[in-house]
Amino acid sequence: MSDTGNGAPEVTPGVRLTAEEKAAKFAELAQRIRGMQPEDAAASAARAGAARAEASMAEAPESETAVPAEQAAPPVPAPEAPAAPAARAAPAAPSAPVLRPAEPSADVLQRTVAVLSAGGAPVELAAAAVAAFGDGAAERLREDPWAVLGLPGVRPEHADHFARGLLGASVGPDDPRRAQALVVWVLEQAALRGHSAQELSEVAAGLERLRMPEPAAAIEEALADGRVLPFQEELTGAEAHASAAGDGDEDEPPTRTLLALEALAMAEVSLAEKLLQLMASFVPGEDGGEQDGDEPSAESESESESEPEGPAEAAPVSPGPAAWEAAAEAAPSSSATALIRAAAGSALVLHTGGEAARAEPAALLAAATGLGLRAWAATWTDQGKASFAALGEAGSPVVTLAELLSGTAGPGRAADGTLALDLLIVLDAPLLDVELAATVLESLADGTRLVLSGDPGQLWSAGPGRFFADLLAAKVCPAVASRTPDFGPIGELVSGVGIGELQPVEAPDKEVVILTAKDGGEAVHRAVQLLTDSIPRALGIPAEQVVLLTPGHGGPAGTRALNAAAKARLNPGPGRFGGFDPGDRVVESPAPGVVRPARVVDGDAAGLHLEYPDGSRRTVPPAEAGRLRHGWALTVHQALGRRWPAAVVVVPEDAAPALSRQWVYTAFGRGERHLSVVHAAGPALVQAVAERPAQPRTTRLRAILAENAVEAD
Repeated sequence: MSDTGNGAPEVTPGVRLTAEEKAAKFAELAQRIRGMQPEDAAASAARAGAARAEASMAEAPESETAVPAEQAAPPVPAPEAPAAPAARAAPAAPSAPVLRPAEPSADVLQRTVAVLSAGGAPVELAAAAVAAFGDGAAERLREDPWAVLGLPGVRPEHADHFARGLLGASVGPDDPRRAQALVVWVLEQAALRGHSAQELSEVAAGLERLRMPEPAAAIEEALADGRVLPFQEELTGAEAHASAAGDGDEDEPPTRTLLALEALAMAEVSLAEKLLQLMASFVPGEDGGEQDGDEPSAESESESESEPEGPAEAAPVSPGPAAWEAAAEAAPSSSATALIRAAAGSALVLHTGGEAARAEPAALLAAATGLGLRAWAATWTDQGKASFAALGEAGSPVVTLAELLSGTAGPGRAADGTLALDLLIVLDAPLLDVELAATVLESLADGTRLVLSGDPGQLWSAGPGRFFADLLAAKVCPAVASRTPDFGPIGELVSGVGIGELQPVEAPDKEVVILTAKDGGEAVHRAVQLLTDSIPRALGIPAEQVVLLTPGHGGPAGTRALNAAAKARLNPGPGRFGGFDPGDRVVESPAPGVVRPARVVDGDAAGLHLEYPDGSRRTVPPAEAGRLRHGWALTVHQALGRRWPAAVVVVPEDAAPALSRQWVYTAFGRGERHLSVVHAAGPALVQAVAERPAQPRTTRLRAILAENAVEAD
């Protein structure tokens, strides 16, 4: 059996389907999905999940005889950088203690290492395999070699080599186990790009690139397993017109067939249901009730006397329209007044605006606490928490979202496990992916008010979905657009980018500086010069308060090149502790979308000793050192939720594919007092601002909300 280009087993001549046959199979598959009832997909997933759970509880089979060495495939190449799994962007520990799994026994690891070695895979994957599959990891990998594709950094060509090493001549490219694994992998890769679902044709194209002989059959295998769910959606707007023009069938509404990973599909369904439940269960307060200070009736007094003595919970406060209106009229701006009025009469409110507009949810928080409500605000980062708290009075009820969900700070939990509050304001709402948003919604009791605030022009979440944008588009609740602009030359520049225009602005105090560079090397030189000399000398902003921002980690002007150059100028050293030296500026990334800046204090056998901006310290053990990067330069995605006194945005010549209006808007808005742009991308920057609003994402939340709203009517 010879290798194909990507390591997949060779397809036997004479069994390939023609393009017409493949098209017919996909049309048939789409028709079957179209005929499914909405609950069929969920029911199928539930049955498949129960079957998988039952199988996992069964006794693991005894280990089979190892494959002879001469049958093993060439070693699986170790990946350069493990691919991050689709995960929540802001992980939060549960409020109840979690028991950590026991360390795997030496026997379990040895058996897993033996199977990995027999298939030519790196033995370093053994620990990850045991963590993923439990004590039966060796048996699982031997029975289904393509399960290795679920481990960090493993690609399809690696899994194919591993399967051939274990199964030898018996393996075929259309093996059902390979089909299921590749369909899931294609959807997982889409999730890393932000999609919570993919069109059937796009999944098929991905399978074609992986040399899958019959993509339609592979998709059917994955659907039968239940890890992938199918959906049919009606198209609206321009998409509907384009589809109708192409099909020529005016009798039926145009539709598209989507596939989604079970977890993401269920998260979007749960999210939509909880949003609608929150709105349906909301009851606004009334003027003149007992909650406004009336004397209790004789009947209520006699009922209270008959109750046994004991600690009583305070009655919930529910201010009426008059109290809310008084608070709204006392607000510091017309936009804050509009936001308070919207929150008074609605369970769910969306608020949009830039950095200066954050004063409006701060006014709402103050008004709600003044009315006696248990009101809290949650921000994405600790820096965001500090800046938002500064807008209100000392001791404002503000926490990070991770602190809120973990219970380490905030209102705590009620007896039923929900958050003990009446109003929650979530800042930086566009950064919520669908899974984290679902977690937030599940934490709220019926009747709780939820205000989601954020800048719709900024980049979306690191995880899949576009929760905030989909809610805005669905128009299922009041939305208050701030009229408070971000002032100054930076605010003017960013506002222009937001409407698709990149125009020069007047900056008499050098608030905005645009420099050109001929290539990435010159861009790095100019950026580091700004960081280490020009900005500190001309503006009095120390280098510690300046950040370098760029689209990616690699390339001639990525974070690696910029950080290397910055370290050579600001803190040269041999990298004694895993590439780091005392004094290095670093960032810790415990999960995609979560970044914590710090400074290296020292290092020893115990790990790297870090100091964070709030003065706290932590030792990062050697096993977790891979989460650290030098932190003079960040990607714009890493900078989400934070701002610096000065920002230097580097746009290298190879940045065109990564540029969008969202990216430029977000990057340029990271500087508070000063913005420098080192530009080497030619016309690509202006084109991105004018012609590419955002990198597209395929999601289902908007359609689910529309379907549920119709059913409710």
